[in-house]
Amino acid sequence: MSNIVTAGPATAGRTQDQPPGRRQRKYPRVRAILAPLPWIGPAIVLIGLVVIWPIVVMFQTSFQNITADGINIGSAGWRNFSGVLNNANLPGILLRTVIWVAVVVGATMLISLGLAQLFNQRFPGRTVVRWALIAPWAASVMMTALIFRWMLDPNNGAINILLHQLGIVHGFNTNQSAWLANPDSAMAWMIVVAVFVSVPFTTYVLLAGLQTIPGELYEAARVDGASLWETYRRITLPLLRPAFFIGLVINLMNVFNSFPIIWEMTQGGPGYETSTSTIFMYNLKAINVGQSAAMSIVNFAIVLVIVFAFLRMNRRTLQEAR
Repeated sequence: MSNIVTAGPATAGRTQDQPPGRRQRKYPRVRAILAPLPWIGPAIVLIGLVVIWPIVVMFQTSFQNITADGINIGSAGWRNFSGVLNNANLPGILLRTVIWVAVVVGATMLISLGLAQLFNQRFPGRTVVRWALIAPWAASVMMTALIFRWMLDPNNGAINILLHQLGIVHGFNTNQSAWLANPDSAMAWMIVVAVFVSVPFTTYVLLAGLQTIPGELYEAARVDGASLWETYRRITLPLLRPAFFIGLVINLMNVFNSFPIIWEMTQGGPGYETSTSTIFMYNLKAINVGQSAAMSIVNFAIVLVIVFAFLRMNRRTLQEAR
């Protein structure tokens, strides 16, 4: 008698192929990976078309010799970058860009911090005041810049009329009242407009951060006898840091890339005296499209450095807080 049982065709096939359980486990894993695709797929396509593809084209254009009429006459190699970096106006433009970004962002964050503290308190008409603050942010930046340019008109601008009535400015159509013709006064007024349109959004970001701080912490601080400054320094500022960081980074990128305010008020003139790197990039397009693309690469690199630097600082701060 023999107890050996020969394997049938079904058994033999099963030993040669993968076990059915392993094959079945693969498909649910693939389905789990592909399940979010219908939801995030449109966003990925949109990012690819609106962000990634223009960056690729920008890189390609920066190495081409393209006339102001848009005619590609061959490769330019690194000549576009050397032409931009050796431009005599670039050092002053970069310095002016640093001043523009530092002053606008600094003033915006300080004013917004005070307004957020104010709006976090209870007072009559708080809701109406909060709604009113949205108006400068909701309006078009270009429209706001145009309105300020009209108000600064040396002949019949509302600001000059008011200053004339107050006795600060004497006479019209003079160098004293032609604010936008003078680079220093024009830069000051553009900073005012930039802060004016940046404060509402930043205030609401900081206000949202303030409202996430538990009230029990302030009650405990009062019981312990902490002063208002100690409470603000040890509780409010540390817990407000994430919201402050978000507002700071967004403002840095927005102000650095700001175009409508400067273009509508002075177009970067006279000469390049009120130009930032963004305005300079746009003006180069009328001369050499390739150099304009090269300048856009430089701006893009500066923005990346700013963002990565602040991300690194924020990560280090969070590690120290832990």
